[in-house]
Amino acid sequence: MTEMMFSNFYLSLLFFISVLCMLKLARKTKPRSKVNLPPSPPKLPFIGNLHQFGTLPPRSLRDLSIKYGDVMLLQLGQMQNPTLVVSSAEVVTEIMKTHDLAFSDRLQNTAAKILLYGCTNIAFSLYGESWRNKRKICVLELLSMKRVQSLHHIREEEVADLVNKLRDVSSSEKCYVNLTEMLMSTSSDFVCKCALGRKYTGDGYGRVKELAREVMLQLTAFTVGDYFPLLGWVDFLTGKIQEYKATFHALDALFDQAIAENLTEKMEGDHSKNRNFLNALLQLQQSNNFDLTKNDLKTLLLVSFSILFSLFFSAS
Repeated sequence: MTEMMFSNFYLSLLFFISVLCMLKLARKTKPRSKVNLPPSPPKLPFIGNLHQFGTLPPRSLRDLSIKYGDVMLLQLGQMQNPTLVVSSAEVVTEIMKTHDLAFSDRLQNTAAKILLYGCTNIAFSLYGESWRNKRKICVLELLSMKRVQSLHHIREEEVADLVNKLRDVSSSEKCYVNLTEMLMSTSSDFVCKCALGRKYTGDGYGRVKELAREVMLQLTAFTVGDYFPLLGWVDFLTGKIQEYKATFHALDALFDQAIAENLTEKMEGDHSKNRNFLNALLQLQQSNNFDLTKNDLKTLLLVSFSILFSLFFSAS
């Protein structure tokens, strides 16, 4: 019995010494990083620096930058890569001009993957041939001076319509008018007509307005799986993933309807409504100059609709 106890003791001691030797060897063979990393606030296990964010994250980042500098690293949850926070306008300018390619890729979170067609839109897609083609299309077809000038009649029509509405209200017995709602409605009509060739009124306007608000809210919402991958199942239990998918299906249906309407008008020879961004994309698709799928058309439409999303979100 005594010999067995000594034998187990020596085996345990030998195992312990072996583990220590392996750890020491691994520490020696591990290459030392010579990267001069920016300062980082002290973080907690598992949550990282999330505990340092208050109800107003921009102010929390401002307070941290005052203490740790204009460039700092934050660990948000269990994310493998730390987050670089830059609070200096000069450094941001250098990043955008000198190191643009190094910072061209954006973080693809859960909401963006679901809402933005697998992050294939120009804002979230990874830098590459597909991104360059879509950017080229946006510059030539959406943001070019020729395109802006070709849409002047839409601006004139919508402004004239707004003036007529204000004239009618001022001559009526109403003692007040909601200018915010009228201006938002005019902006919505202009964006929709430029992008899709039509505007939405009544229930259709309310549907577009609510959809734009939901997209912006969900893209900026906190999703547990983005910061704690092992806890991604929580988002299914809370119904967040289902909400993202419902919003995506509504947005996708809106684009499908617009594409079908433009194709029908083109087949019927009605060119009065064909001077819009979607019609230009359909022409590019048929010209075979660009390899564009139906989903590619929708992701490019998101560029113009992002203006609408920002408008409704800022006013909500």
